[in-house]
This record gives sequence, structure tokens and C-alpha cells, in this order.
Amino acid sequence: MTVTVKNIIPPKRAENAQTTQYTALNCKAIIDKFTVTNTTGGAVTFSVNLVPLAGSASAANIVISAKSIAAGECYTCPELVGQTLESGGFISTLAGAATSLTISASGREIT
Repeated sequence: MTVTVKNIIPPKRAENAQTTQYTALNCKAIIDKFTVTNTTGGAVTFSVNLVPLAGSASAANIVISAKSIAAGECYTCPELVGQTLESGGFISTLAGAATSLTISASGREIT
């Protein structure tokens, strides 16, 4: 068994359409840190789904639902820390406004 510490989602702007941000390929993944930073002057909502292999983002796998991120806030997403993805599972996000939120995540891949 090999454990690789990895920046699973390098810093990027979250899209305002449901978007796959990371997929656990041929590994099991553990989320260690996930941050969302609002760089605008107003609150913006943010949602995260942890989707199993062959699934799609839905109410059945939502972990953060329309969380309001205040202007200038960096939210550390404690709901995601320690969550796991089996091989083929993925992280999908949805921002309430395009180019308003910067996301980043680190974790471990186990092969």
C-alpha cells in the first residue's frame, strides 16, 4: 500500500455550473483540507457533492448545500475533512456566481 500526499484540487475559481473538480482514479482518496475563499464584495453560495463511481451529483450525495460564503471569508469546510472517495468517486462543486470563489483541496491517495 502506497500513500501519496497530494494537492487534489490546485487553487482555482469555482464554476457556477455543477463541475467535477477531482476524481479518485485507481485509488482511494481521503480529503485532508478543503478551502473556499470569496474574493468579492458580496456573499456567494457554494455546494459540494461527493459522488460515488457511476453516480451523478444529487441530493443523495450532497455534503455542503448552498453554504453562504461571506465577502472576504475563507471557509475551511470541516464537513469534508476526513471524507473518503473510493476509486472512481469524485468531488463536484457548484458556486452561486462564476469567478467569485477560489477553491483548493489537499488529501491523500492510497493505492
